Amino acid sequence: MHGGGSPRDRQGPGPGNRDLAAARPVANEVGLRALGESIAAAQPRASRRRRRLKWALAVFGIVIVLIVAGVGGYAWYLNHLVHRITVKGLAAGETHGTESGTENILLVGSTDRCALKKQYIGYGICNQGVNGINSDVVMILHLNPNTRTVSILSIPRDLFVPNARIGGANKIDAALYQGPTQLVAAVQEDFGIPIQHYVELNFDSFASVVDALGGINMYFPEPVYDAESDLNVKTVGCVHLNGFHALQVVRARHLVHKGPGVTSNNPANWTPEAQSDLARIRRDHEFLRVLATAVAKKGLSDPLTDRDIIAGVAPDLTVDNGLSATHMLNLVLTYHSVNVNGAPQLTLPVLEDTFGSYLYKGGNYGDIEFPTEPTDQSVVDTFLGISATTNSMTGTPLPKPGDVTVSVENGTGVTNQATTTSAALGALGFHMMELGDTSPVGQEAETVVYYGSKTPSVVAAAQMVAHSISGSVILGYNPSMVLGGAEVTVDTGTSFSVNAPKATTTSTSAGTPSTTTTTTTSSSSNLFASPTTANEALKPWDPRSCTASGGEGP
Repeated sequence: MHGGGSPRDRQGPGPGNRDLAAARPVANEVGLRALGESIAAAQPRASRRRRRLKWALAVFGIVIVLIVAGVGGYAWYLNHLVHRITVKGLAAGETHGTESGTENILLVGSTDRCALKKQYIGYGICNQGVNGINSDVVMILHLNPNTRTVSILSIPRDLFVPNARIGGANKIDAALYQGPTQLVAAVQEDFGIPIQHYVELNFDSFASVVDALGGINMYFPEPVYDAESDLNVKTVGCVHLNGFHALQVVRARHLVHKGPGVTSNNPANWTPEAQSDLARIRRDHEFLRVLATAVAKKGLSDPLTDRDIIAGVAPDLTVDNGLSATHMLNLVLTYHSVNVNGAPQLTLPVLEDTFGSYLYKGGNYGDIEFPTEPTDQSVVDTFLGISATTNSMTGTPLPKPGDVTVSVENGTGVTNQATTTSAALGALGFHMMELGDTSPVGQEAETVVYYGSKTPSVVAAAQMVAHSISGSVILGYNPSMVLGGAEVTVDTGTSFSVNAPKATTTSTSAGTPSTTTTTTTSSSSNLFASPTTANEALKPWDPRSCTASGGEGP
């Protein structure tokens, strides 16, 4: 059972943790030259502002290359290298509507330094206390065999969610410290996204792929520096990166840049970028686009390169026990011709804090991000290919408000907040029950729609209520928080409003029409920046591709 939150511990995720990325695959030469040519033909040529190969596809692509290589004669070798684990709570495959047969693969970049073959001070040394395990990269790959389409969703690492830990709320990247099962639970319980499979990689596997390709080239339009990742590019132009230095690029999230008009060569005088978490995601997406092009040019049909990538990646690849070699091969056959750059490639929009350190139930969580509704739900629906009236966990229709029982707890101490919220939800047709109060968690608080059972009907009830509230709103599974026998309890936060019912027209005694609406409950917060977008273009200082002559590429 998931209850109250606790601050990050010494062993868990914290401010000093780093990131990783992974690489797009190559195909083995045996019987697969046509496949290789098909993939190569699909490589992006459009503007970088519209086409970015996602980290998620890159990670999944490594799974693909391993299986493709296995078909070519490496099967025995592969099966003895890939690490398989038990992940509990994975969802069954979809069986309803247009989503029948679809599946979602959770793709994770682990920051586990203790699992690395060689310790490096720039990453942090395991035996010196840098032993936290984060999922600094969390992406979900959605596969629809009916339409042979792919979509990708990235979840920012600092997003604060109710079920990140078994004990309660934390950043989403903190879940992996308690194991893959807990991370899967957090994604399913708080976002309503069913997860069928799990794939995890670490720093070593990423660097090995880049080195197997002989490195890659990236163009730096401005000098950049990151003290934590050791990224230090002092001149403008095309730079050759080996695996070690490429990792510095994708891990950088404390970056400063020497923009136009800056004359100092001291990074202390350069301009820091405003976003850390989301800026890193943006650069990683571009990096993988560049890496994919390098793979297509050098790796395809090159048995020596293929073998090096397999040897470098497989020992550091972790998958759930249910992701069998046969199933992965079937995925190859189904999706190998997909133009990945035409697929929806999304990052969940968030509200970034402007106060610098989030205090929750007495614990300090540093910089955090809050959800933003209804934008987030719209992005999730687009990602899954469903309508706003569909239960995302089952593919079945959501219930009518009158079939949902709801209680409300005042979670902020604002006078009459539970009463006004209950009245507004009742105006939408929900069956309202008990009112109550709970202790405020901090100056800023998400509005959490708690549900106490994972049966499909109760989860659907919670989703229906969550769809009816705007602001910093999120789902949360916690039986102990559900009040008075209701299916769902809304724990009110500091920035939300209940959606007004559709306007109805009546006639006054004079025969003129009038509009009846219901007042919604709302409280304000100015401590968060404007919502981010699902797709963000590169900034002028972000590295990008090089042309063949060493200039700035597309």
